[in-house]
Amino acid sequence: MPSLLHQLLARFSRPPPPAPDGQMLTATEEPHTIYAIGDVHGCLDLLRRLEDTLLEDAAGRPGSTWFVMLGDYVDRGPHSAGVLDHLLAPLPSGVQRICIAGNHEAAMLRFLEQPSRKSSWLGFGGIETLLSFAISASAAATASRTALRALIHSHIPAEHSDFLKRLPLLFATPHYVFVHAGLRPGTPVEQQQPDDLLWIRNEPAMGYAEFQKLVVHGHTPTPDVVFGDHRISVDTGAYLSGRLSAVRLSRENQPQSFSVQARIQGAR
Repeated sequence: MPSLLHQLLARFSRPPPPAPDGQMLTATEEPHTIYAIGDVHGCLDLLRRLEDTLLEDAAGRPGSTWFVMLGDYVDRGPHSAGVLDHLLAPLPSGVQRICIAGNHEAAMLRFLEQPSRKSSWLGFGGIETLLSFAISASAAATASRTALRALIHSHIPAEHSDFLKRLPLLFATPHYVFVHAGLRPGTPVEQQQPDDLLWIRNEPAMGYAEFQKLVVHGHTPTPDVVFGDHRISVDTGAYLSGRLSAVRLSRENQPQSFSVQARIQGAR
């Protein structure tokens, strides 16, 4: 039987859409603790449960906290609209959320700006996202461009599309680089191409020492969080495996992973 990784890579084999006009966000200081959260893909219940776990952990630690979201909030899973609402809501005092773009946000934004029933996005998760906004698959498949645009404007809040437009492609701090897919070796961070930041698939074991910071990313699903050479891969395939993961970063402790698993229906 193909591995989880190979199943997901086969389903993600689509040409990348144009990248959004994203920027590289930088911070000159870091909080005491950072939690980087992997690809959510519409799994709202898992995100809420994981955040509860992280907030409980953060409560026992001094100083402020950041939650850094590594992209791919939409598509595949059932509650993309709810995930976007959740990401726009405030966190408890002392906790700040930073969200970066994933390839699925780039694809969704492209569709919202140029809606078409022939959009490649509809074939790799977009239908599930539209359903979460109460737009039926039949409407998406048969509506004219004008009718599809009207459906989008009537069902998808402007604050959601504005959120997608604002997402940076990379977030850098003095000790870390957060990016959705990874970095291209041999290219300085400031010269990385948007499509690589969103779509590149390096083997998680590949070292990133040349970048002189710890690089934290998602995008390439693995059964567990992978701790490599100057890099951590955090995507554990939530929508397919039922497992959503995060990693805690602190200069005084070694990185530590956290995961929550979907509850089995009928289990007591």
